[in-house]
Amino acid sequence: MINITGICNKEILEDVIVSLGTTNKIVWKINGAEALEYLCNSNEKMLIIFCDVNMPIMNGLELKRLIDADPVLRKKSIPFVFYSTAATENAIEEAYTTLSIQGFFKKENDFHKTKAIINTVLEYWKNCIHPNT
Repeated sequence: MINITGICNKEILEDVIVSLGTTNKIVWKINGAEALEYLCNSNEKMLIIFCDVNMPIMNGLELKRLIDADPVLRKKSIPFVFYSTAATENAIEEAYTTLSIQGFFKKENDFHKTKAIINTVLEYWKNCIHPNT
């Protein structure tokens, strides 16, 4: 598993993922440039990317554009989900109409709500048949 997000809710999100019993490796990158470098250089099989829209250096939308434009990264077919406080109408529209994302969720300040959302997303992708399975 790879988890790419801004530093701000890292601890909460990691606690949620661990509390769900997920044994996948969690990788944190705090900006899109680091994430892109990791994705380009890693041969690890990844379950999912959780990405914040607001990241320094390269935001999540820019990162997803570059992933979609790279034939090698596209072929990896890593499910890409936005998990962000920046759930603006423009960001949501671009994510679904221009980019090939698999979900867009607004960050919650409540542990139990966050856990329910993340559990739903992880269970779906653990059971979904796609090129990474």
